[in-house]
Amino acid sequence: MYAVIRSGGKQERVAEGERVRLELLGLPVGAEVVFEPLLVVDDADGGGVRATPAELAGVTVTARVVGEELGPKIDAMTYKPKTNQRRRWGHRQRYSTVEIVSIATR
Repeated sequence: MYAVIRSGGKQERVAEGERVRLELLGLPVGAEVVFEPLLVVDDADGGGVRATPAELAGVTVTARVVGEELGPKIDAMTYKPKTNQRRRWGHRQRYSTVEIVSIATR
């Protein structure tokens, strides 16, 4: 069974026991998080696909925050010749790592 969840303006495909890197949630390590599923596919029982709001009303995806990590460093620069105008900047995105504890259906 797997689900598609929404987090931070993005969608992510998750399954039970899987560790996923999401945008920073701002929660401490060990905190429980409940995500809103957009789609649930149940392959094992032949339950099929649940995608409508009525079918997803009783489905919850529970996860536990296991840590934070940093993404790759992005370096950038602007330069305009003959004017001595230069600017360098960088960015490194922070992510939360979560472990999917359960995908519960009723």
